[in-house]
Order: sequence, then structure tokens, then C-alpha cells
Amino acid sequence: MTGRPVPAVLPRSLHARLGPIAALAALVVGVLGVLYAGHSEPGGVDRWIVRPTADSVRPPWRRVALAMDFLGEPAGAATLIVAAVAGCLLLRRPRAAVLVVAGPAMTVGTATLLKHLVGRTIHGDGNLSYPSGHTAFFTGLAIIVALLATGRFGLGGTAGTSLVLVAALVAGAAMGWAQVALGAHYPTDVLGGWCTALAVIPATAWLVDRMADAPRRERR
Repeated sequence: MTGRPVPAVLPRSLHARLGPIAALAALVVGVLGVLYAGHSEPGGVDRWIVRPTADSVRPPWRRVALAMDFLGEPAGAATLIVAAVAGCLLLRRPRAAVLVVAGPAMTVGTATLLKHLVGRTIHGDGNLSYPSGHTAFFTGLAIIVALLATGRFGLGGTAGTSLVLVAALVAGAAMGWAQVALGAHYPTDVLGGWCTALAVIPATAWLVDRMADAPRRERR
């Protein structure tokens, strides 16, 4: 044991900034869930953005959309997580490796629970759609990578928050586009999945830090 402090997965510089963002994201998830509970058709916002049930994307973009979609499927998601965990362990960041596993699990678990609670469907009663689990997973993983980069490079609150939001926006937009283009989700499902990740990942990171630091606090 070296006695050196273990880097937090939720950098202290982001505590005050990501907390309100996570709370606002959770509020958006809840409001959209209430608005679209039990619906089986696109809402006005969905129709304004795009006709979401028209699976009209064509090659070569269809192949891009299918590749993105694969990254949110069990096999693709597992591959990304294993690669990320391996990277964390190579960098000697075991706490980060825990977050890489726990964060997506909590995010997808929350999205799955919300799907059953909200009951919104697309293409038939068996296809629960709100929020998008694919978007939640991919956005969540991008947020985790941004959090780890913020801590590793010692970014300040403004730079770190900007990095987290940009990473979330890029990942959410990429996966969300694929889901809507393939007709798997309504645009508001994608927004719900994106906000689910923004709400769940910071909370999970804070919890991982609290649990990891508990023995140290007890020894004081």
C-alpha cells in the first residue's frame, strides 16, 4: 500500500455542476414519461422532428445506423464494456473499472424499469419504447469516459462540465439518430434515454466514490 489517495471517478470540481444537471435531466425524464404514458403513436414533437416510424434510411447510411445499433445490443455493449474495463485496469484505475460496469448497468436497468412503468409502444404492443435503452447506454458510457478524462487531466469545473456535456451530446445524437432512422424509437424516446444517462451516471459515480471511501472514513 502506498497510502496515495485513490482518484475519484466523480471529480470534486464537477460535484456542484453535475448535480443540478442530473436533477434537471431526471425531471425531463419524468415529465416526458407522464406525457407519453400508454401512447402508441408519435407525439406532436416527434412528428415535427421526423416521421419516426418510417424505416427509410438507405445505404450507405443504413449500414452506419445498423453498426451504431449493434453497439447498444448485448454483444456490442459487452464488447465496449470489456474494452473499457481493460483500459481502466491497465491504467491502474480499479474504481473506474467498477463505474464502467455499474454505470451502464444502472442506466440500462433504470431505462428498462421506466419502459414498463410508462408503457409507451412503437410498432405493436410488445415493443416498449420510452426511454431508449440504446441511447441511454451509449450516452452513459460516453459520460463515464469524459468523467475519467476530466479527473486524469485535472480539468476545472467549466472545462470538465463542458467535456461531459459535449461527450453526452455527441454520443446521444449518434445513437439517437440510428434509433430513429431505423424506426426503433420516437425522437422523444431518444431524448428520454439521453436524459436518463445524464441523471443516472453522476449519481452512480458519486455512490461508487462513497462506497470506496467508506473504510477510510471509518478509520478516522
